Amino acid sequence: MAAELSRVAPAVNDWYATAARDLPWRAPDVDAWAILVSEFMLQQTQVDRVLPRWTEWMERWPTPSALAAAEPGEAVRAWGRLGYPRRALWLHRAAVEIAERHNDRVPSDVDALLALTGIGPYTARAVAAFAFGDRHPVVDTNTRRVIARLVHGRAAAGMPSPADLADMEALLPAEPVAAARFNAAAMELGATVCTARAPRCGACPVADWCEWRGAGYPDNAPAKRPRQAAFSGSDRQVRGRIMALLREATSPVDPADALAAAAEGGLREPEQARRAYDSLLADGLIVEHEGRTALPR
Repeated sequence: MAAELSRVAPAVNDWYATAARDLPWRAPDVDAWAILVSEFMLQQTQVDRVLPRWTEWMERWPTPSALAAAEPGEAVRAWGRLGYPRRALWLHRAAVEIAERHNDRVPSDVDALLALTGIGPYTARAVAAFAFGDRHPVVDTNTRRVIARLVHGRAAAGMPSPADLADMEALLPAEPVAAARFNAAAMELGATVCTARAPRCGACPVADWCEWRGAGYPDNAPAKRPRQAAFSGSDRQVRGRIMALLREATSPVDPADALAAAAEGGLREPEQARRAYDSLLADGLIVEHEGRTALPR
């Protein structure tokens, strides 16, 4: 495999040029703010759910200052049912910081990006690479699976580790534009061809060099992490009922109505509604004012 490593990126980039999905945040004329919004929304959320929401956001808030001028609760309301609504609050805070600290321009420096609310190492590198063409290894779940199979001959990747970046760095072209394209192309390959359950090896541009395929597709995936509890009946679902009520409300509601909404559909335990309500208060996703409950202002 060592002899083929230098051939991987050109092959995957050539494949990407004709096979990539037509996603709006990949268009050559989108700016760094549009890419940053897409990265926030795509965290743990499928592309097809993000597409309409991203379009609505960019039409409503085309710049960081436009979002910063809105109330935080409007960001939470517009987030809809994308899930993990704290991301909406974090994105709003990041917009305020960009408007105030960076003259309404998303910074290109990774350290400056990391200093913004809600941006971790992955998002910082992704924005620097995809928005500004800087050379950084960018590794998501799909990329890790591609590398696990192609380079290490494993059916799946193990737990994330610093070795993931080193693996990607070894494949990354030296030229920044090609490197940025390969970051996106490797993700796309994992999302559409080298999928977790039904890889389409016949459509893979690097199948001939894949260690896992060459070994006969061994069942050698690392031990899986513990499965998350089912969503149905969970605190997340109960929190979502409260958030749905407040997103649709045109004025603050009685806390008792919020607790009643939490209980609609049933609870696992009597105290679950209060626990969900209190956790939303603690997260800043809802606020109480003069005995009423609303989205944050």
